[in-house]
Amino acid sequence: MLTSINCNGVLMEFTQPKLMGILNLTPDSFSDGGKYCKPKIAFKRIEQMLIEGADIIDIGAVSSRPGAELIGSNDEKARLSPVLSELRYLFPKVIFSLDTFRSEIAEWAVKAHRISIINDISGGQWDSEMLPTVAKLQVPYVAMHIKGLPQNMQQNPTYKNVTHELIHYFSEITDKATRLGLHDLIIDPGFGFGKTIEQNYELLKKLTQFKIFEKPILVGISRKSMIYKVLDSDPNEILAGTTAAHTLALINGADILRVHDVKEAKQVIKLISYLS
Repeated sequence: MLTSINCNGVLMEFTQPKLMGILNLTPDSFSDGGKYCKPKIAFKRIEQMLIEGADIIDIGAVSSRPGAELIGSNDEKARLSPVLSELRYLFPKVIFSLDTFRSEIAEWAVKAHRISIINDISGGQWDSEMLPTVAKLQVPYVAMHIKGLPQNMQQNPTYKNVTHELIHYFSEITDKATRLGLHDLIIDPGFGFGKTIEQNYELLKKLTQFKIFEKPILVGISRKSMIYKVLDSDPNEILAGTTAAHTLALINGADILRVHDVKEAKQVIKLISYLS
């Protein structure tokens, strides 16, 4: 199955998996909080990820780590503005996605700064105008699954069958998106967002089941607790574990890996592509 998305007139085809490099403009993200908040440092990080092989740069200004309090829209915009204002001058042809759950921020970023993709951890659950707004903007949309809010999502998340419930969830989203005229949809199971370690690995094992939607599948497992808790380590000491998890995700059908360590993830993609 060959899928593609239209990013500002550029057709991205998934003949092989793509890499989405993470740029957190947050002081409190679980792995690299505070490292890239200053624009000059952020721009250097973007350059580095592009050199290492990133196909998309995902920019976020709101931490969604477990237990995090969600900041207001004014604070989110204030964190984004210094970087987004220079982004297209410095990187005119790069595909940028914005990690936001607010339709007003999405619309501002696309119209004022030509952001290419909207990446919404809530899948439109937290802002009823998000899907209609993205459909109007005609940009690709990453719909992620989350159960609860970051403040409480890891407090005993329960499912009768986690894979079946997520398939039902994405069935509803794809149907709504189609009715709105939003066809460039990417689905993200939301590893670590309202799931136990066991539930995360069940989803990873059964990732191929999400191919029924015939949409690109995004997997974000880089440095997450589903890896470092199993290894009894911390987020910055599990590169080998993250690489192993990325390998499993690619074998099971991931089309996009959202990663902190671009160079190493690129090597995994090259090896898996060589074997296929």
